[in-house]
Amino acid sequence: MSGHDHHHHHDHEHDNHFTPIEARVKALESLMVEKGYVDLSALDAIIDTYETRIGPRNGARVVAKAWSDPAYAARLKTDGTAAVAELGYGGRGGEHIVACFNTPEEHNLIVCTLCSCYPWPVLGLPPVWYKSPPYRSKAVIDPRGTLADFGVSLPEGQRIRVWDSTAETRFIVIPMRPEGTEGWSEEELASIVSRDSMIGVGLPSPEDRP
Repeated sequence: MSGHDHHHHHDHEHDNHFTPIEARVKALESLMVEKGYVDLSALDAIIDTYETRIGPRNGARVVAKAWSDPAYAARLKTDGTAAVAELGYGGRGGEHIVACFNTPEEHNLIVCTLCSCYPWPVLGLPPVWYKSPPYRSKAVIDPRGTLADFGVSLPEGQRIRVWDSTAETRFIVIPMRPEGTEGWSEEELASIVSRDSMIGVGLPSPEDRP
């Protein structure tokens, strides 16, 4: 899916609502914990690993290396899966990763219109809103409006390309390197790359540095 200015209202209150499948999963989780089949602390540790440690930090390192190493950026454009694997990331959900580079002429936005396909090895667990019907439909119909919902305003002349993730192919957005980051180390650069900017609904800024 590409190139047109696609749109649907993204409402963050949906984050607190479960889909029928999510509700069933939560009920099953509660039942298994209650019967002692699952250790809740172990489950929390797994979730934390994907949300904070394995997740977006891996992708942020990929972006930071692409910003600071032109040869790596070229490899990432040619074969995202192999380039990501160079940093030790891959596996389920990352068998075929395509890196979409933002430019002054084109901004990339990721969605999965059918379910919630997502590059787990580089972005961790998908946020609830990514799986919600409002985001999945509006991102395609009105991407510029979707970005506005997240507080992102792009120049009128910058087109938006929407990429539809599938079970076979997952995408990661490589945002443009912000001005004012000259001379930064890869670690410093990675610190300003957010999950949202790698989905396309956010933009990195030097002000985001911890």
